[in-house]
Amino acid sequence: MTWRLNYERKRLSAEEAMRLVRTGDRIYVSGNAATPTMLLQELGERTDVEDVEVVHVLMLGRDPLTAERLRHRFRHNSLFVGPADREAVNAGLSDYVPIFLHRIGDLFDSGRMPLDVAILQVSPPDQHGYMSLGVEVIASKAAARNARKTIVQVNEGMPRVLGDTFLHVHEVDHVVELSHPLPSLPSPAPSELETRIARHVAELIPDAATLQLGIGGIPDAVLRLLDGKKNLGLHTELVSDGVIRAIQSGLVNGARKSIHPGKVIATFVMGGADLYPYVHDNPTFELHPVGYTNDPFVIAQNSLMTAINSALEVDITGQVCADSIGTYIYSGFGGQVDFVRGAAKAKGGRAIIALPATARKGAESRIVSILKAGAGVVTTRADVQYVVTEFGVADLFGKNLRQRAQELIRIAHPHFQQQLEAAARERKLLPALFTGADLVAK
Repeated sequence: MTWRLNYERKRLSAEEAMRLVRTGDRIYVSGNAATPTMLLQELGERTDVEDVEVVHVLMLGRDPLTAERLRHRFRHNSLFVGPADREAVNAGLSDYVPIFLHRIGDLFDSGRMPLDVAILQVSPPDQHGYMSLGVEVIASKAAARNARKTIVQVNEGMPRVLGDTFLHVHEVDHVVELSHPLPSLPSPAPSELETRIARHVAELIPDAATLQLGIGGIPDAVLRLLDGKKNLGLHTELVSDGVIRAIQSGLVNGARKSIHPGKVIATFVMGGADLYPYVHDNPTFELHPVGYTNDPFVIAQNSLMTAINSALEVDITGQVCADSIGTYIYSGFGGQVDFVRGAAKAKGGRAIIALPATARKGAESRIVSILKAGAGVVTTRADVQYVVTEFGVADLFGKNLRQRAQELIRIAHPHFQQQLEAAARERKLLPALFTGADLVAK
């Protein structure tokens, strides 16, 4: 049977496809800009199912399954918490699995988290019957090969992104043709504060470095401040808007990358509407499952690997909290530790945590004496190399607790330095006579 005939035999309407989900099923849905929102809306119309577990990474946009009328029917089990399910997780209505991003596929392959149904979004098949997972690969291939049933939404608006992104028509069970524009997340211009932080980060980036950048003002500002650098490459988790300018200007060419020279390696793409057509069939880009892109052993093969991540708060010994505000779950482990450890092991690599010195419009320091009660440590003090705020760079690698306290207090906002000094003295991390003048001398 040709793949075209097979494709036609597998076609269902959205309603027919969502009727394949049964009471007690565990389903996996693709996330980020590939979140199959319209299929989830159809699933939410079911009144004859209960106790369905919905597993996913970050979901973009409104989640139709969190409506109050559906709470006894669907329960989320998030592998990375975002705006769509943050309140539900903290209200005890949804669950959260702390996990390094590169280990998610292992949950499915090992059988530890069996899947009944995988619901994924793909591009239309090419002339050979291959459909690209498009803007998000992460764990979708692992879900497809392990689920009892795999349902794909074929979306004309999904770009055909190259790399290890393809599912053949023969590999899926059912096809729903349902097209719509992908959700976009345009990046505003970096603020003055973000630019000040980025300026310090940019000074740590050498020529021929391979970068990992996230989304947001600080990563975009870093790219804007690297003009004049040569032969930069990207091996990252996420491709966002700032990458277009960096490639078109010649700033990023990957010519000196140790592995995948000339290629931008990532596991998902998310940004403004111009980004998706730019990555379509563009051989510069290769997306891979997160088990490859975020594997610290793979990351470490990139010489001069420079990882740039953020945090919610950092204590004066270097412990990094990035997933919670006290006991309030805000996000997840994500790929921070994957890249921090990979960059640390790379030849000439650098791992950077960049964050504003304050929160709540300056009312609260992000450099703290101790983390909030219940806060989770995502990156341990032994992993941290550089911490950057708008006030400078703290180099922590190989430093003892006293030296770390000095370094981190130095880059805290001046309004909070005296308070941090007093707390450090109380903990015997600083000598009794240590004063702010020592910070200036340092």
